[in-house]
Amino acid sequence: MIRIISLLMFFGLLSGLAGCSTWMSGGFKDPDVQLIKVDVIKARLLEQEFRLRFRIDNPNGVSLPVRGLDYNVHINGIQLAEGHSNEWFTVPAHGHHTFEVPVRTNLWRHVRQIVKALEKPDVPIRYSLKGEVKTGMLFGRSVHMARNGEIIPGDFIRE
Repeated sequence: MIRIISLLMFFGLLSGLAGCSTWMSGGFKDPDVQLIKVDVIKARLLEQEFRLRFRIDNPNGVSLPVRGLDYNVHINGIQLAEGHSNEWFTVPAHGHHTFEVPVRTNLWRHVRQIVKALEKPDVPIRYSLKGEVKTGMLFGRSVHMARNGEIIPGDFIRE
């Protein structure tokens, strides 16, 4: 009985490692991670809450387990937020998955620079998002992402 259980465990481990071979070989393609939306939840004087919504596309023929995300967000060189999400999910083969990351920050110490940037609502504000998506189960890979761009404050200010 012990021999049969040991043999079953060995074959289970072997089949699990066979699935990981795609990540170790040259056949694995990095998933594409995009920031698709930023929602402002609360904007108080001493604390701001946002929700970052991401989409991850899996170009591989096997499902992709994701173990979390580390991120860092800057606006005009000012660090808005940094942190991590430990949400686990699986992206289907040749499919996509959207997920949300809650962000809390305190911009009080940067209020002068922010007010100065908002004085000219037609002048673009630069943003930078850098992150690392942790994939895989036992033998995972980290997929780095970087997005830079500009937003125009006047597009978001109601008259």
